[in-house]
Amino acid sequence: MPNQPERHFIEAWSLINRKYLGKGVRVKRFRRPTRCQIRNRVLLAVLMVNDIKLSELAERLSVSSRSVSAWVYEGRLPGKANLEKVCRELGYPHHILFNQQVIHNSPVICQQEPSRFMKRTITRSPVRNHILTGLCMVHDLSVTDVSHWIGVHPGTFRKWLHQATLPSPAFQEKTEQFFRIPKSVLFADCVLGEDEQSQA
Repeated sequence: MPNQPERHFIEAWSLINRKYLGKGVRVKRFRRPTRCQIRNRVLLAVLMVNDIKLSELAERLSVSSRSVSAWVYEGRLPGKANLEKVCRELGYPHHILFNQQVIHNSPVICQQEPSRFMKRTITRSPVRNHILTGLCMVHDLSVTDVSHWIGVHPGTFRKWLHQATLPSPAFQEKTEQFFRIPKSVLFADCVLGEDEQSQA
């Protein structure tokens, strides 16, 4: 039996791939980089908890996707005009979104065992502490595991996330030590929320 010409062979496999291998494939909204590739964890946390892709933010700000990726994964600081635009778009001051201590600090945290973030955390009840919730998403940590590791009841930790309750100074310190992010950044949503209520 004569061999098929190479062109027909390639076309046949192309049809098979399109018919079977493409079925059921879902493209994730966020790529899963290794943790050492994330330099600005706070910016990525805010984007993830609000379900904003990097390309979507780039489109909103009229900048390139490469620029937004550099802000997140390389820790680069935007120019003055873009810095004001991204802060206005996401609703946080620049010292929160582009905190230099966070960017230059190691993103490795003291995770005791494998964990997994549960999507029901943000789907069952509205989240008010976006930064702390988003960091659990960035590091793929369940709320229950984090609460155990920092020594607080899971229900109390959920109040921090869903009601933006400001914990005691002692627990602020423990959370800061765990995530290796200043407590002023971790609980910025609590403080900003109180400021909005006082102005109303």
